Amino acid sequence: MHQELVISKISSILEATPDGHDKALVDMLDQAKRIFISGAGRSKLVGNFFAMRLMHGGYDVSVVGEIVTPSIKAGDLLIIISGSGETEQLIAFTKKAKEIGAKIVLISAKDDSTIGDMADVTLQIGRAEQYGKVKGMPMGTVFELSTLLFLEATISHVIHDKGIEEEIMRSRHANLE
Repeated sequence: MHQELVISKISSILEATPDGHDKALVDMLDQAKRIFISGAGRSKLVGNFFAMRLMHGGYDVSVVGEIVTPSIKAGDLLIIISGSGETEQLIAFTKKAKEIGAKIVLISAKDDSTIGDMADVTLQIGRAEQYGKVKGMPMGTVFELSTLLFLEATISHVIHDKGIEEEIMRSRHANLE
């Protein structure tokens, strides 16, 4: 019963997400010199998943907040994952990146927000009205899981379109684990 609830809810969100979002994101990834990914809480964890797969795909990617993350520069891309688009720390990161001349993509549950107003592109996952309380899926779970699956599908798009073999991805995978 609970698996069906989760699958049904996530499916409805993804069905309501515009088909062109993955292509728009891939276009921005391909135009960027380097990619920076940020989020807060579980959205940050979703960003970590995405960053790892981008690295496997051959992109130059960093996660904001890690001790080895370099400074962002003009020509780079900052991807913010935020259900609300209103997280204070992420607003500060967005302002700084914008001042420097980096491009900004917001992945959000809302089409209108403080970060969205500064972003070059806002990719709304589903529709805002789909994010009401869902029993058994508390505190952002619907957004986080929907975004994770959207980003995994985007990676699938990258791998397929660029013909990246799994062996190549595996050779880039961490070997000090």
